[in-house]
Amino acid sequence: MGTIAFYAPMKPPTHATPSGDRQMARALMAALGDRAELVCELRLYDGKGDGAVQAELEQQARDEAKRLIAKGGWRVWVTYHNYYKAPDIIGPIVARALNIPYILIEATRSAKRLTGPWSRFAALAETATDHADLVFYFTERDRVALEQMRPKGQRLVKLHPFLPRTDLPAPAPLTGQTILTVAMLRGGDKLDSFRIIANTLPLLKTPDWHLQITGDGPARAEIQTLFAPLAPRITFLGQLDRGGLDQAYRDADAFLWPGVNEAFGMVYLEAQAAGLPVVAQNRDGVRDVVLADGLMPIDHGPIALAQALDRLLGSPAERQMRGRKSRAFVAENHLLNTASETLWQHINAL
Repeated sequence: MGTIAFYAPMKPPTHATPSGDRQMARALMAALGDRAELVCELRLYDGKGDGAVQAELEQQARDEAKRLIAKGGWRVWVTYHNYYKAPDIIGPIVARALNIPYILIEATRSAKRLTGPWSRFAALAETATDHADLVFYFTERDRVALEQMRPKGQRLVKLHPFLPRTDLPAPAPLTGQTILTVAMLRGGDKLDSFRIIANTLPLLKTPDWHLQITGDGPARAEIQTLFAPLAPRITFLGQLDRGGLDQAYRDADAFLWPGVNEAFGMVYLEAQAAGLPVVAQNRDGVRDVVLADGLMPIDHGPIALAQALDRLLGSPAERQMRGRKSRAFVAENHLLNTASETLWQHINAL
């Protein structure tokens, strides 16, 4: 049995569908090492604001908490990603019953959700954050909200988002005109980012650019329609395994993703680790994982993104310089060994 009970209510690391949440849950377990035990795979997620769904999931969570209390044996409980659509109901109950420290990694405060269709889950998420002895936060936006509502005695610690590896991959050669986008093909914020890209590409002055889109999802047909006027220059690669995705990064020359409402975005770190210069919009969360020279003003819209891409695609020297800076940026703060040191330093202090 592990020293640490680990749980991810939004999406467990064993979930079948790839996503940034699943990737980070897996990365955290890797950083915690063999002392961490995945103690529960119950997904407590309500994406539609359905009170009946929330009530049923809450009951399932309370039943699961009873089972875990009976099992016991951990020194610390760690939960990854507690927020109003996926609150940690189980962790606070078990930690209190076993009299062990309760730790959150990425807890998002959202007082405005305490009324409305997610009010039940929002209240449970706030209760979990209030109960935490230690909260690791990824972004400055989260830090501000956590600090404003921090209970007496709760510690807040910066944890840089990180890749589940201790070294960098081989750098991309950056000798062509290929732009890469990696994202789930779904509606909402992801679709909004794809719309921005579709409005950006016709503004490019670079003659021989090509966009490769990696990922899949329920909005694939709608997104393909968005790019239909540019079809000869667009390739949909579909959902790739790890090896295929690494190859896509190596084959690219720049990475484009506006980042509408991204919590932070693991793909930015993957791209920069491979030495790809990133072009994104200067948004909360995104600016925590992207070098400043890759962040374009939101109010300048697609024009700023197109101009940034043209500068990169038109200058091999600029691409190489930005690529080297990107790799150094990831190596300094965003790899597994650094994250592991941060986590264990503060867990052991409890």
